[in-house]
Amino acid sequence: MTIADNAPPASPPLLGVDSGGTFTDFFLSDKGQLRIHKVLSTPYAPEAAILQGITELGLAQQPLTLIHGSTVATNAVLEGKGVRTLYITNRGMGDLLTIGRQTRRELYNLQPQPLPPPVDDALIHETGGRISATGEILEPLTEADLTAISAAIINLKPAAVAINLLFSFVDDRYERLIASTVQRTAEQLGYAVFCSRSSALLAEIREYERGITTWLNAWIGPLVAGYLQRLQQALPEATISVMQSNAMTMATDEAADAAVRLLLSGPAGGLQGARAVAALAGIKRMLTFDMGGTSTDVAAIDGELLLTTQSLISHYPVAIPMVAMHTIGAGGGSLAHLDSGGMLHVGPASAGADPGPACYGRGGSAPTVTDAHLILGRLPRNAALGGKLLLDYEAAVAAITPLANDLTAQTSRSGKEPLVDAAAAIISVVNEAMARALRVISIDKGLDPRDATLVSFGGAGGLHVCDLATALGMQQAFIPVHAGVLSALGMVSAPRGRELSQTVQQPLNQLDTNAITHQFDQLIAKGRQALAREGLSANAVTARCRIDLRYRNQSHTLALDWPQPSTSAAAAAFHQLHQQRYGHQMQRDIEVATLRLHLATPTRPLLLPTINGKEATPATLIPSAEHHLCHPLGIPHWQRDKLVAEQQITGPAIISEAIATTYIAPRWHCRVDSYGNLHLHQLTANVSTGI
Repeated sequence: MTIADNAPPASPPLLGVDSGGTFTDFFLSDKGQLRIHKVLSTPYAPEAAILQGITELGLAQQPLTLIHGSTVATNAVLEGKGVRTLYITNRGMGDLLTIGRQTRRELYNLQPQPLPPPVDDALIHETGGRISATGEILEPLTEADLTAISAAIINLKPAAVAINLLFSFVDDRYERLIASTVQRTAEQLGYAVFCSRSSALLAEIREYERGITTWLNAWIGPLVAGYLQRLQQALPEATISVMQSNAMTMATDEAADAAVRLLLSGPAGGLQGARAVAALAGIKRMLTFDMGGTSTDVAAIDGELLLTTQSLISHYPVAIPMVAMHTIGAGGGSLAHLDSGGMLHVGPASAGADPGPACYGRGGSAPTVTDAHLILGRLPRNAALGGKLLLDYEAAVAAITPLANDLTAQTSRSGKEPLVDAAAAIISVVNEAMARALRVISIDKGLDPRDATLVSFGGAGGLHVCDLATALGMQQAFIPVHAGVLSALGMVSAPRGRELSQTVQQPLNQLDTNAITHQFDQLIAKGRQALAREGLSANAVTARCRIDLRYRNQSHTLALDWPQPSTSAAAAAFHQLHQQRYGHQMQRDIEVATLRLHLATPTRPLLLPTINGKEATPATLIPSAEHHLCHPLGIPHWQRDKLVAEQQITGPAIISEAIATTYIAPRWHCRVDSYGNLHLHQLTANVSTGI
């Protein structure tokens, strides 16, 4: 397999790296050859695992093009470990981030647990510099205000500053003045202060979402910048890019100033990889299911990746364009336990990479999903995860036995195989959690999952794909080649680019197409200038323009492609789209809310080699706790690299490879295509499920 590129033959190796919660994945394209690799992640210092993998691939101290999906930003937010951040806003607006939208997370809970405010009162500084929605100066920013800001920095010594003034997207002069004061004061103190301006990061309406996004960027910015700096210093010969949450890449120096754009870095790579490989197999409409060691990400794709500006990371709304996905704390390392009422829970707590599941033999003792699969026989006992991590069956038994005993005591009955029953219960609970997540991004949004294909990837995804497809009534599933490192694969095929936006907030009938196009031209020039700093010429970049429209006094918007023949044509298209989406139109003026620009280079196409069509290697038989009655000698076990084109396999069966394992459930059938992808479909009730 190779990655098509316009680079000359002597170009340096192209390496995609995805830092996950348990494993760090590598996908290397070098001189037309493909190599894949995995190492255990090092959450305390993610760059350590990357450097280890690069060394093991024989790439140390060599020129290298590295595209990296980072979890540093995400982990900092989820763990609440940002830096000391000063939040500067207008007078009277200091409690904005605490009040938010005044919505409750649990609508029917009469005694909800209050969330701590994102910013401590001592780190909020109110100042002048207030303008109106039309750009009128309501309160100037005085020298006394700037002096007070400087004094606050001297007294509080923050590591970062977030600046969020009202309507700064209309006129950013005061935010720029404050940023200059911050930097000047920091220089006087002799240390660096990370500074984030809302007008530079997100020039859009909705002051709360803009404020939270700006504060998050400052709160985690120094952590991301420091990490990227350490990685670049450790790889002086490498050209490093970082995957953004919008599935496009950017240079590390640009990423260091926009940490909030990396919150879905790794998962975005997975979606890009799934889309690219599935397209070769003729699949366009899909639900994706990415299960790793710590979490599971699900998304819907209909030809193109869907972006959203309404993402939640932890409980924080992030208005930066991101791939639309839903994440839950369910992975191969998810811990199983009984609560005080005797109910079985799986996740969100995880064994992570260290010590990992008990069967890793690294000191873990609590039962996990991976241990349950090993007990059931879905993972072969002689499996070597990542190509070298041998599994410890006895350790898995020791971890699940106490839980099995508790479940047996709770039900006051003695099962014939309590250990197997407990393992099956763990899988059943985690499957239901993941099925709920898939319903959130499909049924809850009016999409019928039965019309789509379930595309599974990630190291643990193939073990659950048949169960989840059955739960959603889906007849088709697809497991791409190299599914265990698909996020890393997606990174090397991802385009470079930017998402830019600018709020307009003007009646559509007061604008003409030339005025809107002129504003888009300004955005395009700004984006191309940023990409030029990465060595890209204007001719290498294409632009897609969209306008967010809404009826006057509405809150939510609908997006239309631009250009339109005229503003009246845009109005007619909006009415029609509103009718389609909500079932009605309104006799009300239409407002242009925000202009959005997608600026990107072409996606590198995947060139997958075909596999041979020779006679298939016979399967081996391994013990299986689940299917010992219908397969007394064991369940058929196939090595994926020994499969041949158009080979047919009927479940139950196991297909394993160094980086992932696939479980073909009973009443499911698998066909291997010419690229080595696995096409699964559910058999009808009257079809035999024999081998």
